[in-house]
Amino acid sequence: MSLASITAAPKHAAYDVVIVGGAIMGSSTAWWLSTDPAFQGRVLVVEKDPDYREASSALSASCIRHQFSNAVNVKLSMFGTEFVKNFREWLGGDPEIPEITLKEFGYMLLASEAGVPILKANQAVQADCGAATRLMTPDQIKAQFPFYHVDGVAMGSFNPVGEGWFDGATMMQWWRRKARENGVDYVRGEVVAMDRRGGRVENVTLASGETVACGTVVNAAGPYGGKTAAMASIHHPVEPRKRCLFVFSCREELGQSLPLTVDPSGVHCRSEGDLYLTGTAPEDDSPPAHDDFEVVYSEFEDEIWPVVANRVPAFEAIKLANAWVGHYDYNALDQNAVIGPHPEVGNFHFVNGFSGHGLQQAAGAGRGVCELIVHGGFRTLDLSELAYDRIAAGRPFLEQAII
Repeated sequence: MSLASITAAPKHAAYDVVIVGGAIMGSSTAWWLSTDPAFQGRVLVVEKDPDYREASSALSASCIRHQFSNAVNVKLSMFGTEFVKNFREWLGGDPEIPEITLKEFGYMLLASEAGVPILKANQAVQADCGAATRLMTPDQIKAQFPFYHVDGVAMGSFNPVGEGWFDGATMMQWWRRKARENGVDYVRGEVVAMDRRGGRVENVTLASGETVACGTVVNAAGPYGGKTAAMASIHHPVEPRKRCLFVFSCREELGQSLPLTVDPSGVHCRSEGDLYLTGTAPEDDSPPAHDDFEVVYSEFEDEIWPVVANRVPAFEAIKLANAWVGHYDYNALDQNAVIGPHPEVGNFHFVNGFSGHGLQQAAGAGRGVCELIVHGGFRTLDLSELAYDRIAAGRPFLEQAII
């Protein structure tokens, strides 16, 4: 869809729902609203970067996993797998809609002796939700994946069913396209202020100076969710975190796909076609400037390469092929999403703070926000554990399995 098709100004002075942010979360929410027969209102999506050059969604590694410590995250991602595998059917079955292939190479989470209790507890949660995760001894890991060096590994957690890589950019673009076909308005612009009166946000102001009245506001601003909430005088501990991703080639063939392997150090690596993709959380993980998309190559040389070369000896001889930077919408309280309304500003809804696992959970998160807005409660997955109340109370709902 060309940028020319995105209008420069709202078509109406008032909307039932104004969504701040039109990337993966905003477009998922917009599409679900546009397909709910019980909703007949107007929806406006405001997106400052409609070509998504700096959007977290577009710069993501675009993976999906079921290996989380909280059941709600397991279930959100399991629904994400179902949605990806049946994408065309979910969007109406039109042959023009592409099928999205999920490359199920799985995730392999490796643990030292100290990490074994967490791995076991997480696997029990996942199994209770129906995930196919299984625990593996070092000998079992080596037998199935001979390329690993397993010294220092006490246990692995592996799931080849429903976990892997998919084309998240296509999913996002088709959500946007179908939402617009269903009557949702997209505008290229930026929300710079909100008029809050008591327990409601009455309208939003765009950088162009236009004011738009709203029935409901949805904060889908990703890494800038905290900044967006502040416009309504709401504290929200969501801020950007810089993540560098590196792609490299290897002279020696492994003989099979490399699962997305998470080393006990935190470094992760997976197959990317004939290449490999890797990254890690940097030692200095402070919030970056909004325009800081400069690759830190020293991360690869000093923090990543020594780890991957130790874990997969074939990676001692590799060549860097590509690198880029994306920004996580990082929830500083507990690295978990915030979904649903503010307890005191009832028409202000959140759908951000996913801390790196948002793209895979966007289908379920957008559906949940739609259910809250249209029906006043969750009708499918119960996402109430991710409500804002815990933020106001300073009560973390901690997700242990963050990559």
